[in-house]
Amino acid sequence: MTGYLNILLRLAIWFLLTADFGIANIIIGVCVALLLPRRASLGSLKDWLHAIGEIIIAIPQAFFEAIEIMVRPHRYEAITMEHVKPQRTPGLIFLDIFVITFTPKTIVLKYHEEGLYEVHRIERRKKS
Repeated sequence: MTGYLNILLRLAIWFLLTADFGIANIIIGVCVALLLPRRASLGSLKDWLHAIGEIIIAIPQAFFEAIEIMVRPHRYEAITMEHVKPQRTPGLIFLDIFVITFTPKTIVLKYHEEGLYEVHRIERRKKS
């Protein structure tokens, strides 16, 4: 089951990159998704469903944060280190980075191989 989710993730990335839903592009996207090398560990179905749930929650959150930034400007910045959830596959790490970067107040600057994300945030007030 997670193999299908991995292929769907690859197809979604392909369509986001190409922005073309023509028949030829769909065929090319499926071929690319199937031909890319795979890892032995794809993660559990529970982890994939949780990541998809986080994406669904992030969409309205992004709109709320965008409006909040326009109404009440955020003048301060902070860079924090966040731990990667344990036993994450590369596909799930990509989805985690996508969710963090999708919201307007945060962006992942760097992924450290030791299991950390370097996250830039904007804030309304300095944290004491």
